Amino acid sequence: MHPARKQKLMIVLFILLGSMVTVGLILVAFNEGLNVFFTPTEVAEGKVEAGQNFRIGGMVKMGSVVKEGLEGTDIEFIATDTNKDVSVRYTGVLPDLFREGQGVVADGYLDENGVFQATQILAKHDENYMSAEVKSALDAGERKQAEAAMAAGQTP
Repeated sequence: MHPARKQKLMIVLFILLGSMVTVGLILVAFNEGLNVFFTPTEVAEGKVEAGQNFRIGGMVKMGSVVKEGLEGTDIEFIATDTNKDVSVRYTGVLPDLFREGQGVVADGYLDENGVFQATQILAKHDENYMSAEVKSALDAGERKQAEAAMAAGQTP
């Protein structure tokens, strides 16, 4: 093979290999940064594998917040979409706006016992705001309850 042709071939192969590595790294970074949102109903139905990072959103169930530890930084509460409930554990300082009966979005993973281990808790920022995902999840839960009530009322 002619030396000039060999040099051009090596340059093309180097560029191709570099492009493949770049695309691969971009895909890996995108996959790791992807944070999927699930409702408590979807989590309870088993749509999430244990150990998978995701976001869960819903309402903090009234009477479910339990604070433990010396500083009260070990928190356990129930996230609900009015259809299903998921137990959530978090260690850290809660946002000032976190309280029972309010919307919450939590980042974390599901452990082997089916408890959501939160790494970050996000609370709504004012009394009128609710994220689109949480709002649609609550609306879907209310529709399912209404459909179940109608079906139960129609059967003898």
